[in-house]
Amino acid sequence: MIRINLLGKVRPKASRRPTMAVDTGGALPVAFIGVGVAVGLVVLGFFYYTWQRQLTEENNKIKTLQAQKTELEQTKLQVEAFEKQKVVLQQRVNTIEQLQRDRTGGQELLDMVANTVSRTENLWLTEMARKGNALSMNGASASINAVANFITALKRSGYFQKVEILESKQDDKNLGLQTFLFQITAEIATPQPVQARSANTPALATAKTPAKKG
Repeated sequence: MIRINLLGKVRPKASRRPTMAVDTGGALPVAFIGVGVAVGLVVLGFFYYTWQRQLTEENNKIKTLQAQKTELEQTKLQVEAFEKQKVVLQQRVNTIEQLQRDRTGGQELLDMVANTVSRTENLWLTEMARKGNALSMNGASASINAVANFITALKRSGYFQKVEILESKQDDKNLGLQTFLFQITAEIATPQPVQARSANTPALATAKTPAKKG
């Protein structure tokens, strides 16, 4: 159909509404990135929490070990103090035992030496000194054989662990009589029970005899 414009005005053309194009392809990567970031944060948070808990546990263990170390060091100091006290007490006990042995065996030792001298012909003692378990004897005899017999008797008595002669010489001052001077050292043995000693050594005479004969 033919339309005639009688008014002489140009009729505006009807405008067309622009159509919006929806691009769904660009939004997907952004969504994936957001999801990835969120998952990464969750994973990092989990590891951080786990490591933080492990660190706390390790710190607690370190504190416990340090406390145990302090207790052990204190115990060690106490043990060392006890060991020192033990050494001091043991020394005191040894001293008391030594004094007891010296007190109980002194008279018996003198009797034994006196009897040994009296049974040895032509021999007498001029000096005898004791220092601890060491006994030194100086004397004179009419012969070297008498000195040898005296040493043998001391060794067989069971009272000495070692008997040695330090010096034996002829007395030059006494020209009228042949005399030999001697010096003997002996180490006193540890006292044995009476029954054990009596089985190995001859019984000593109870009566005291002079330590000089000749």
